[in-house]
Amino acid sequence: MSLNLTEKKAVVAEVSAQVAISQVIVLAEYRGTGVADMTTLRASARESGVFLRVLKNSLVRRAVENTVFSGLANDMVGPLVFGMSQDPVAAAKVLNNFAKTNDKFVIKAGAVPNQVLDIAGVQALASMLSREELLAKFARTLNEVPTKFARALAAVRDAKAA
Repeated sequence: MSLNLTEKKAVVAEVSAQVAISQVIVLAEYRGTGVADMTTLRASARESGVFLRVLKNSLVRRAVENTVFSGLANDMVGPLVFGMSQDPVAAAKVLNNFAKTNDKFVIKAGAVPNQVLDIAGVQALASMLSREELLAKFARTLNEVPTKFARALAAVRDAKAA
């Protein structure tokens, strides 16, 4: 079913708004991927805060025009699913993990602001820790300092008492 001009403008506006707040965009070809698998992918994307849509390439090209993701327009060929996220790692993780278990789902390209990524770049991005994981590690590290200090004081106290 084709969209009329008003609907196309609405889609471009929605995607443009998403592009404006995104830190990463990942493109993947979904040809041959079953409906059940795509439903699983959508659920995983929703959990991770990833905007995931199958869109007409021409509409997304208009949405990324004159943005930091404009270099990605050349890779928009074929039936693609577009994953975008505010977390610089989330979209790459979700689509890369899905591609590992579904051989018909192929990552084509990706982009971070002002830099287009090839497949290897998207996989490298997916292997990085997410923002939440980094914050958890940082909090754990900060918590270890006073804990070790308290243990050291207790050990000194016990040594003096003995």
